[in-house]
Amino acid sequence: MALRRFTVAGRRARAREEEALVLARVADGDASALTELYERYAGPLSAFLYRLAGDRGTAEEILQDTLLAVWRSAGTYRSRSAVSTWLFGVARRQAHNRLRGVPPPLAAEPPDGADPLPGPEELAVGGERVQAALARLPLAQREVVVLSFLNDLSHREIAEVLEIPVGTVKSRLHHARATLRGCIDERMA
Repeated sequence: MALRRFTVAGRRARAREEEALVLARVADGDASALTELYERYAGPLSAFLYRLAGDRGTAEEILQDTLLAVWRSAGTYRSRSAVSTWLFGVARRQAHNRLRGVPPPLAAEPPDGADPLPGPEELAVGGERVQAALARLPLAQREVVVLSFLNDLSHREIAEVLEIPVGTVKSRLHHARATLRGCIDERMA
């Protein structure tokens, strides 16, 4: 059992190193490295951005803005977090730039190819109701819920992406759950 954990931890460490090398190649101007990152992360980033924006076209535009920002700022990556965490942070900042002052999105179906499998909450309650309830959350709570439940990031990783303390992540999740519960209860009544 201990050997298995060591092997899994070793594979994860190697994967993180490989991703950091790909990002370093992006920083050196290697366009094929940017394509590699896109192929690895377009799905999860698109699903994340779609759930923040609520509109497929807007999410695609934000993803393009994200890739441009990654191209321009890859040299600022310092390996303090996983590349995936850094990418979600870049995407989040691009989404905030684009969505400032925009009203919450209307409920809609997820885009094709983005997050094809429903998360545990969607399976338990039903995707349409969850999407409608997510749309009613303030952006700060929505992004924590999406990163936690639908992108399966840990509280620590969410804190890194959002640049907030872990306690704030927990607090936002608590408030978001209460709001979501209320929204779902309303629909079931």
